[in-house]
Amino acid sequence: MSGRGEPGVANVADVAGVVGDRGGGAGRPGGAPGPGAEPGQAISFEVLADPAGVPRARAMLERAEWAARAFARYDKQAVDRVVHAAAGAGAEKAREYAEWAVRETGFGVAEHKVIKNLACSTGLVEAYATHDYVTPRFDPAAKIVEVPRPAGVVLALTPSTNPVASVYFKALLALMTRSAVVISPHPQARECCADAARTLERAAVAAGAPDGVIQVVDHPSVPLIDALMTDERTSVIVATGGSPVVRAAYSSGTPAIGVGPGNVPVLVDATADLAKAAKRIVDSKSFDNSILCTSESVLIVEDPVADGLLRHLKREGAYLLDPGGADKIAALLFPGGRFDVRFVGKDAPWIAAEAGLRVPGATKVLLAPFSLVVPEEPLAHEKLCPVLGLVRVPTARRGIDAARAVLRITGRGHSAAIHSTDPATIMEFGASVEVLRVSVNVGNSLGSSGISTFLAPSMTVGTGFFGRSSLTENLEPRHLVQWTRMAYDRDPAEAFGSFSGLVPWETPAGPVPPYPLASNLAGDGRGPGGYLDADRTPRPGNPLPHANAGAGLASHGDRAGGLAYGEVDTRALRETIRRIVVEELAQYAGGFRG
Repeated sequence: MSGRGEPGVANVADVAGVVGDRGGGAGRPGGAPGPGAEPGQAISFEVLADPAGVPRARAMLERAEWAARAFARYDKQAVDRVVHAAAGAGAEKAREYAEWAVRETGFGVAEHKVIKNLACSTGLVEAYATHDYVTPRFDPAAKIVEVPRPAGVVLALTPSTNPVASVYFKALLALMTRSAVVISPHPQARECCADAARTLERAAVAAGAPDGVIQVVDHPSVPLIDALMTDERTSVIVATGGSPVVRAAYSSGTPAIGVGPGNVPVLVDATADLAKAAKRIVDSKSFDNSILCTSESVLIVEDPVADGLLRHLKREGAYLLDPGGADKIAALLFPGGRFDVRFVGKDAPWIAAEAGLRVPGATKVLLAPFSLVVPEEPLAHEKLCPVLGLVRVPTARRGIDAARAVLRITGRGHSAAIHSTDPATIMEFGASVEVLRVSVNVGNSLGSSGISTFLAPSMTVGTGFFGRSSLTENLEPRHLVQWTRMAYDRDPAEAFGSFSGLVPWETPAGPVPPYPLASNLAGDGRGPGGYLDADRTPRPGNPLPHANAGAGLASHGDRAGGLAYGEVDTRALRETIRRIVVEELAQYAGGFRG
């Protein structure tokens, strides 16, 4: 869910799916190396140029814009019907897609992904059941009429760690606000994500949504994603993924919502209920094998209660490593100082075995003690696996200082947790740590994501100004709505009109017509005649004409033939993306896997 999305895993593949098979990852396209890959092993890459990417992106956006215009005229009743149908279809396949995601990516826990998939389908609809992002609002006292306007076309970039849940979440937010969405999944999870997106699309269209209201990129490439991000028809980019994708989104010139990495400190003070705190921390850190960026990263405990907490943690399935074991785990997870993505979402016994350590088979979390929270300490960094750093402090005040130090290393703006019954300590903690959400006496994995608290349920966790993000809270539907406000003269002599019952939208009469196809396309546009069966985008050589083709719009940089789309306006961004590609691939070739 991401605070930048899924830190430590996401790389340039998040931007455009440019990474092909990484050695040891057979059957996992674009993914991290499988368990057979050895540290330092040479890894081969394929950079996808895809000359058809630009016309394919144009066609998808043309269709999305058409759907967004039609959908923007729907009233609340029609929108609710579409949203409920899509959410129900997603919930019916929550388990199927959870198991599929684990098979395709090679990490996580299917049972836990079921929980996330349900929370981001029917759970999301229930959470916003009383919200209205469609009907105009009237304020006679202020003499203001507010008319909700959809974002338009949303480009949703989704990660591999929370693949289907993120697809559900972003698609439903778009539907709730009458926007169209184009989903670009991480290549390591593209098959389950593409199928999930189409499941929601079929249900939405059957319930009356315009054709093309949900689309998915099957084969991402640098030109395609570049074209999607920089096209004027894209209204907003919601970027959940690694730092490269967030940087590219913000550099595109299109409004973007991107977030930052996590590295969650959790403080247990002397007043905490140790038994409850231990269970909550272990359950949270082991949830989906700790691939949520909201999972705890460093446990900070007051020394007077540390031994008692450790006894409770052991009963809940945590295993305390000795100093030598902790060093082995640190060296294993952070070769060359960078997190090795081979260990993302793997279970604790497997990780211990890779380090040459023997732990009970029922171990859920490895506790790795260290003494100083400094950047040079690998265990003080984010770990997207069930390894939890452990630091003892003499007082709660020193614990707060340690939490601040963790966040200075990485994770500012994201989240933190505290287990305490002292309101003064809780208040001091919340006012001192530079994060936008603090989970109190609850596991942070589902606490900060709003699944087990009353925060907005979200797969995109904003890090605000602390974390260099435009989003200062959990992403929710209202962030994809803009309001036209009609304001009367404040002079009491100017009467405010009677707007009771006036709604400019309506339920469409009869079936919604399908997306109109260009007359020069062979076939019906839905199969071999002119479209790719998978994503209904034109085959190379038969691109859909741009709506403004020949109009000489300088902002699009169109020229005869159409293949120079965006050449002038997007050259710098394209070079930035390619530079990121080179940097990332060079790091991988040198043994970096994080």
